[in-house]
Amino acid sequence: MSFIGKLLRKTEPLTPAIGATAPLDERVLAEAPDAEREIADKVPTDSADETRADDPASTAGEQAQPPPPGEQANDTAWWEEPPAAPAVAGNAATFSSQTEPAEPGVTASAPQTVELVELEDGTRPLTAADIPTLAALRSHRGLSAGALRDVGRVRSINQDSLFSLITSLPREGNDLAMGLFIVADGMGGHHGGEIASRLAISTVAQQVLAELVVPALADGTTEALQPLIVGAVQHANRAIWNHAQSIGSDMGTTCTVALLMGRALYIGHVGDSRAYLATPTGLKLITNDHSTVGRLIQLGQLDASEAREHPLRSQLYRTIGQQSEVAVDFIYQPIGDATHLLLGSDGLWGMVGDDVLLDVLEHTIWPQDACHELIARANLAGGDDNITAIVVTLPAQL
Repeated sequence: MSFIGKLLRKTEPLTPAIGATAPLDERVLAEAPDAEREIADKVPTDSADETRADDPASTAGEQAQPPPPGEQANDTAWWEEPPAAPAVAGNAATFSSQTEPAEPGVTASAPQTVELVELEDGTRPLTAADIPTLAALRSHRGLSAGALRDVGRVRSINQDSLFSLITSLPREGNDLAMGLFIVADGMGGHHGGEIASRLAISTVAQQVLAELVVPALADGTTEALQPLIVGAVQHANRAIWNHAQSIGSDMGTTCTVALLMGRALYIGHVGDSRAYLATPTGLKLITNDHSTVGRLIQLGQLDASEAREHPLRSQLYRTIGQQSEVAVDFIYQPIGDATHLLLGSDGLWGMVGDDVLLDVLEHTIWPQDACHELIARANLAGGDDNITAIVVTLPAQL
């Protein structure tokens, strides 16, 4: 009733403002039709509004009179009243909310408390780990990979091949993250190098997936990883050798395969494609080049900075497919605090220095963007050979 009373409250005999309610004039009512006059007679009036403002007694009585029950002392309109907090069902907890006073001198409403009752339906009770904290936390660096190859600016055929796979293996507890990454740089005329590199990629990938991933999915036991990786590369060597002998070709390829299992790398390597780890202390080369220049560097007869300009840097003494048997380097490498794994053919590392490689890895968020940047740098430096890059961001230690 207070809301209607304010709307019909008498004001000064001036023209009412827009949205205000004008006082009822007796002369207007006398001229109005009988139906309208009957409606006006039924409208209740507020006795307090008819009291003269200059009557001290009546004014004092109005101030002393307490507000009606259910109405606020400050005569706050219904749309200004704070909404009540809704009750929420769930685990037992207490929430309180308090509305700031709208005007100075107005008393704020008391805090409202809601008791949450735990459901008894057999579900798992929520813990602090179940509370969403997306607004408070930033994502940690996770396992991700990008891969790209380019023909370069001199060659007409791309004889490089690559393979990149990230998955997880089921375990009784936490699943085990796994990544398989392979780079092969083919050699030989009449598309022989292209065939050799593709054959090496497909043979190694099929061998690892068949002997490692498939048994793990069937809850079967897996063999040791070193003989698995070495055997897969040697199997690829025999496949390429037999194919080359059947068509009378001298095709061959390099092959660098990196198997990531949890927080360790298992690497099989033949040729001069490379595997690097980016660490907080710099870029670390974890493979040795099976080339004349690489051998001279290992013997201490040549500085690594001179390798890119040496005339024999592309002369390899160990490759896949050019002999019936081949020795395979095996490297076990914990990733530790390393942030990135980089695999690349000599068309990449032969044109781009280690400092540039590291700078791109550190300042590019997405692995695929890093691959594009690395290949662009190699092409700007000349692009003398086919260019291949695989970039893997390694999970941060938590």
